[in-house]
Amino acid sequence: MAATQGSSTAPPADADPRIVADWPLRFMRHNFGIATYAVQECLVVYADRPHTSGPRPALGDVHPNSLKIKTANHLMIRNFPPPAVVKWKSRDGTPLEAEVDIGEIFKNELVVHETPREEMSEYTPMVNPDVIMEINDRTINVYMKAFISLKAPRVEGNPHSDYRSDLVLAWSKTY
Repeated sequence: MAATQGSSTAPPADADPRIVADWPLRFMRHNFGIATYAVQECLVVYADRPHTSGPRPALGDVHPNSLKIKTANHLMIRNFPPPAVVKWKSRDGTPLEAEVDIGEIFKNELVVHETPREEMSEYTPMVNPDVIMEINDRTINVYMKAFISLKAPRVEGNPHSDYRSDLVLAWSKTY
């Protein structure tokens, strides 16, 4: 798991509002989505919105980038509603239930990412990260994914590679 480190500094009164002055990066809102693998059925209720899934194959049986490209579909959630309630049937049909407190996992409101400060563009937009909850058989993983602009492209000659959006594990529990 990776997290930002450092101290915050207040920007000057005449600072360009597009420029990121605070470090570490913080967020006041987040987006939420689920990814399910090796379950017979699943219901997650978070921020008064149900997220459901029917039978799903194991992660190893789908495209290898399936989890990496997952994005959130419940947008602009103010930090932090009550814990997510998760009810699901594992691969073998065992009914399981858990509460996952997203607010406790991200209580410091720091954006969890792997981008070094010196690589980040000062024009990174305000970050509303995706919180992705993966329900995989008997394990729940919570990830964060944040779009962070870079000073230079990651791939030489590709100007469209000037950002990172890494999926970073923040919490995990097996039931």
